[in-house]
Order: sequence, then C-alpha cells, then structure tokens
Amino acid sequence: MSRSLEGRVALVTGAGRRVGSAIARALAAKGMSLALHHHTSRDECERIAKMVLEGGQRALVVSGDLSRASECRRLVRETIDALGGIDVLVSSAASFERMDFDAVDEDAFDRAMALNVRASLSLVHEARETLRARGGNVVLITCTSASLPYANHLPYVVSKGAAKQLMRALAIELAPEVRVNAVAPGTVLAPESMDAAERSTLASRTLVQRLGTAEDVAEAVVYLAQADFVTGQEILVDGGVVLAGRHSGEG
Repeated sequence: MSRSLEGRVALVTGAGRRVGSAIARALAAKGMSLALHHHTSRDECERIAKMVLEGGQRALVVSGDLSRASECRRLVRETIDALGGIDVLVSSAASFERMDFDAVDEDAFDRAMALNVRASLSLVHEARETLRARGGNVVLITCTSASLPYANHLPYVVSKGAAKQLMRALAIELAPEVRVNAVAPGTVLAPESMDAAERSTLASRTLVQRLGTAEDVAEAVVYLAQADFVTGQEILVDGGVVLAGRHSGEG
C-alpha cells in the first residue's frame, strides 16, 4: 500500500547539490514540506525553499557540518521545532575523495566514516522518537561501490559498504514503526569535465547503455518513502552495472 506524502515533512541532507537537490525537488513535487540541509551550498537550497513555499508548503534551510555528531542532533531539533516533526529522513550528504592506496591514512578513513556512516546514525538516533510517533521512514544514499568496489577510493568505498549494513541494522532496530531503506546510485551526473568519449565508455558498462540522472535516483527515493511494505532493502539505480559485474570505471 502506497502512502501519500502530501502535507508531510522531509529532512534532506546535502540538499544543495547534485543528487540531494534532485531528491529535495522530487519530494517537494509530492507536496511535502522540507528541511533543506547544506554545508556550503546555500543558494540552491534557498531556490528550492522558494519553490516549496510557492507551492503552499513550509520550508527550512539550515547549514551544518554533519561530520560532527552535535551538528546532526542540532539539525534534527531545528527541523522538529520549525516544522513540527519528521516523516521522511533522507541522508544524502557525503564525502567522495579520490586517493591512491598509498595515500590512505587514518584521517582520510575517519573523514569518510564520519560523514558517510556516523552522520546517518546520529541523525536517525536523534530523530527516532518523531519518526516512531509519525510512522516515518528513512532513506540512506549508499553507492554501487558497496556491492562492487572500485579502485582509488578506499575510504569512500568502505564507508558506503558500512552505510549499507547500517541501513539493514537500523531497519531491524526501528521496526515495526519505522522503515529504513537505501538507494545506491551508479554512474549519474558525470563530471562536466568528462568528454564525450569518456561518457560513452561509462554508458557502455551499463545494461541499458546510457548514463543515469539525478532524477532517476530521486524517483527511487520517492518510491521508498511511500512503500509501506518495504524495509531493509537497497535499490540499485545503476542501469545494471552491478548485475553485469562491471564497476563504474572509477580508478
């Protein structure tokens, strides 16, 4: 049974850029009020907030460094104070550092784990009571690299694997009141610096022979936010890359 999102409240982290922005816009189009988190991308969040307000919903823009647990807790409290609660929590903010294996050190590993794993736990832990009271749900943004690792991003890949397992553990811990799922993007939003030949190579690694879009990911998030009988699942939005056994080409 699909639940209507109209009139409900979503908190989206990393809402000012790329996939997070697309997710926020898709949820707003469903009639949700939004808390839009950013670290440094306030302008885009303000544009989305304006759209939300023009649609008759409520909006909050808030900044914070989510690698700090105290900032995660503050973000949740400010959302509840301003918007009355949280029905859908989307943890999209992430770090993505390319580095050779020889350059990996404790600081790089800790940075990835703090933002890509611990922040989601801190957010959900602080929001658990409002989520339980409202029959809410959580969507984490993981990555296909959690299923098919690629080279030269070890801290990121490991952290996304941990985020996938965090989702599964949270689904057990918060049942039956709160559902927890994940969306794992493949190659979406290729860098602007990438030339046509490189884009074609990436597309050829998918079964559908095209690159994905941020909107493809957002559609999956909207589905999970409404799917009342789905929990503990990760949806791969990758055009079949993992099924084909081909990594995205990161290296």
